[in-house]
Amino acid sequence: MDSVHIERSGAVAVLTVHAPDTRNALTLELSAQLADAVTTCETDPSVHAMVVTGTPPAFCAGANLAALGTATEDGLRRIYAGFLAVADSSLPTIAAVGGPAVGAGLNLALACDVRLAGTDARFDARFMKLGIHPGGGMTWMLQRAVDAQTAAAITLFSQVMDADEAYRAGLAHRVVSGTHGELLDGAIELAAGAAAAPRELLRTTKRTMQHTRTLPDHDAAVRLELAKQVETLNSPEFTERLARLRASTSSAGQQDSPATRPD
Repeated sequence: MDSVHIERSGAVAVLTVHAPDTRNALTLELSAQLADAVTTCETDPSVHAMVVTGTPPAFCAGANLAALGTATEDGLRRIYAGFLAVADSSLPTIAAVGGPAVGAGLNLALACDVRLAGTDARFDARFMKLGIHPGGGMTWMLQRAVDAQTAAAITLFSQVMDADEAYRAGLAHRVVSGTHGELLDGAIELAAGAAAAPRELLRTTKRTMQHTRTLPDHDAAVRLELAKQVETLNSPEFTERLARLRASTSSAGQQDSPATRPD
């Protein structure tokens, strides 16, 4: 049955949109399930990062056309609900794009903090071809991911980008060759840095990054970060990690000292 699966790899949750017969096109039900899956991860203190993907061969073929064709404003918002939940997540997110990301599927990829592209990835807005205006904040997200000229080419001129083109344009952080499983492994490996960090620190830092992008100058960012950094310097997590680092450094120093080296 069409659904959104949640699997765990340590502190990383992998969310898979599973509707292979429709190339993972978003229905109202699937969007609601995706939003619920994000909420599940947000409320689970053991989840530090999320990877979002789709069952091969597609990442997400967009909004289901039957649902789109009869949608009112309320219906459109319900279609948006899944990818907007990803966009609004306080946790770090990675899109593992193993196939076409079309329309609302492009929005789902853009909603993530980082995008990894498999060799079969395609980034396709397609709104102009369908004769409908972009929705879900696509133009806002896209123009923050790539330069204005590239955003115009994708949106107004319906340029479709493959994995390598997306990487060169900055739409994809990296291209991962191989199978879909290898793409997921690459995403989980990238997420390991977040998995090892304190969860609340990740959430606070993500909010700071969103804020500093709107600031007019460096000094304003320094002032904003200073208060947050002072807070973390007094946190139990930092105290504990500093103690472990000192113990590790001390142990390494003893091993290298002349008194502990064999003759």
